[in-house]
Amino acid sequence: MTHAFAALAFYTSGSSRIEQRGRWNVEAGDVLLVPAGQPHRSIEKATPEWFGLGFCVPCLAADEAGSLLEPFERVRAGASPVVRVSAERRSYLETLLLELTRATGSDDGGAPDIVQRSLLALVLNEVRLAARSQLPASPSPGVVVDALRFIERNCLRPLTLTDVARSVGRSPAYVTTALSRATGRSAVEWIVAGRMAEARRILLHSDERVEIVAERVGYADATHFIRMFRREHGATPAAWRARARSEGGPLTPAPASDRTR
Repeated sequence: MTHAFAALAFYTSGSSRIEQRGRWNVEAGDVLLVPAGQPHRSIEKATPEWFGLGFCVPCLAADEAGSLLEPFERVRAGASPVVRVSAERRSYLETLLLELTRATGSDDGGAPDIVQRSLLALVLNEVRLAARSQLPASPSPGVVVDALRFIERNCLRPLTLTDVARSVGRSPAYVTTALSRATGRSAVEWIVAGRMAEARRILLHSDERVEIVAERVGYADATHFIRMFRREHGATPAAWRARARSEGGPLTPAPASDRTR
């Protein structure tokens, strides 16, 4: 299984055996990190309970919160995806995840975007602090790691496959093949996925005109943005916004958390 957003799972009890570039035991007090595009699956379970959290990487990478993504980047480059949270910090992390659950799960669409993003940043900071003493130095990055990092940090501005290829010193064809084989998505598909995730966030949490939203996510031509959005979501941005708000939340993955038993 792979997905276009980054995810983490904080285990509060039980355990699981996870396959993700190797096999890992995840127990109570552990956080499992899953970078966007990384294949993973559960192969054994022993009555686990966890908090699951998925979020849009470009939405954070484009601003000062980008440093919070460091643990995910190290995992993508080959470090262990399991981070042990110290006993004295576990209750605080659980409280943050509970608050984020409440902030994103109410019938009226949840707390304001700034509240949700602040809680997400606090959660990621706890993971970053816990990971500092545990994650070994990452192996030398490869084309896939470097290309994804570049896309995540630049996809909300005008960006082409040629730009991505130039950033990693390879040909466009090489980059597309490498990304497609490793993640199931091409460079262009990753660019679009990042832009659409941020577009959904802006549409849901603001009343900005579609033309402004298009510009904020890297499209100079609003008509092209509308066409791409409709292709990805089956509705125009305006129609998606109206439906998402009437249903009380986003229709596709966005910063959110839930407890799974």
